[in-house]
Amino acid sequence: MYNNSVSISVSEDELDEHGRMRVRVRRKRKKPFHRGKDELAGRLLRKLRKYWMIMIIFGAAVLLVFEASRIGRKPSSVVNSQPGTLNAVQVNSELSNFDKSRPTLGKNQHSNLNRLDPTTHVVAGIRERCLKLLPPEELEHLDIPVEEESSIPINRVLYISESNASFEEVNTTLSLQHTGVTRFNLFTGNQTLDQRERSFEVKEPMMVHCGFYSVNGGFKISDEDKSYMQACKVVVSTCAFGGGDDLYQPIGMSKASLKKVCYVAFWDEITLKAQELVGRVIGENGFIEKWRVVVVRDLPFADQRLNGKIPKMLSHRLFPQAKYSIWVDSKSQFRRDPLGVLEALLWRPNSVFAISEHGARSSVYDEAKAVVKKHKAMPEEVEVQLNQYRKDGLPEDKRFNGKKALSEASVIVRKHTPLTNHLMCLWFNEVVRFTSRDQLSFPYVLWRLKAFRNINMFPVCTRKDLVNSMGHIRKAKPLQN
Repeated sequence: MYNNSVSISVSEDELDEHGRMRVRVRRKRKKPFHRGKDELAGRLLRKLRKYWMIMIIFGAAVLLVFEASRIGRKPSSVVNSQPGTLNAVQVNSELSNFDKSRPTLGKNQHSNLNRLDPTTHVVAGIRERCLKLLPPEELEHLDIPVEEESSIPINRVLYISESNASFEEVNTTLSLQHTGVTRFNLFTGNQTLDQRERSFEVKEPMMVHCGFYSVNGGFKISDEDKSYMQACKVVVSTCAFGGGDDLYQPIGMSKASLKKVCYVAFWDEITLKAQELVGRVIGENGFIEKWRVVVVRDLPFADQRLNGKIPKMLSHRLFPQAKYSIWVDSKSQFRRDPLGVLEALLWRPNSVFAISEHGARSSVYDEAKAVVKKHKAMPEEVEVQLNQYRKDGLPEDKRFNGKKALSEASVIVRKHTPLTNHLMCLWFNEVVRFTSRDQLSFPYVLWRLKAFRNINMFPVCTRKDLVNSMGHIRKAKPLQN
């Protein structure tokens, strides 16, 4: 059988009903989307191959202009020839990496600045404010109380200097060999162990080392600043040495306090230059807003932490006419009315000294372990200090006289009495002799000074109500000899 098949040719041209040829138009197909992307990438790659050299030269030029502008902003290296000051080369050396090492404030720190909201806690199921200040209308009429006669164990404290005849054989022979072994120098005087032991005895009159031993000891302040400081009756003070922290303006004060209270910030030349770099310039009147800025020259210690203990612990020597002082660490912003704070922490509870309890630990010996673990002091230094305290019989008790043994000393509120002045002198001598970690030495001094009773150890939440904590901006560098 044959397979008959008909071959039909198919044409794209068709005849219409009248026999005319109709042409079918072929539509142009679109290219796939991914092919278009590939062609675009190819064109970019060809452009990069062609112009890569020009782009590199342009980027290098931009970087060069940026670095040149940074160099232009750095302070000049003109040598300051005034005696008793760091020359500008030394200052610039300390500031050489200021912009690089100064981190930007984080979100939490920014959120803390200028906060006035109260800190509260729960007592017996009821939420209360940690710091119970008087109402605002009463704060406006608050005044410093009239001095009353009190039975205090010490009525007079004398400060040893190189002119004291009874100590002349020891102190006028102070030489460089002492500073090579210990941190005693012409500012502190060379306190012997026997003098240290006698300084804890309460008698009339008390005679103790308390800094400012010699006119050549350093910590020089201008006559204009001295005149201002001598007129202060109540003072809030802080300090920043080594360019470490920024200056936070105090907030929350009444109009009455602004008229009656001095706000004094101590800077050294390094901090002065560092603050000028960020736009904080001291006015012709010596102020930056509410703070009177006192620039100290010829600092006595290479360790900036020790230099900071001078305004912190020896405010009674810097402000000889002051009756009250409030110390605030540079990492914090003071945010309460000073007279209201004095009323709440000293006058109302009938205290002469107020300091915060430590939030994490209670024992000096536990704190010593933490200091070593966090590399805040050399283990050898801490061991020497603790061995001396054990020898002297300091107990490992976590409470003294019903109060927590360990304190957090970023805020100190005190009345300037002979007894509190004596306490601060002893405390200062301990941080000079041993480590600058003042939390280790304060419980020891308080324990040794048996006569000191009316102290207000306020809780951590009260301290948080007093200040906005900002944290340290930059670690202060030690001075170079």
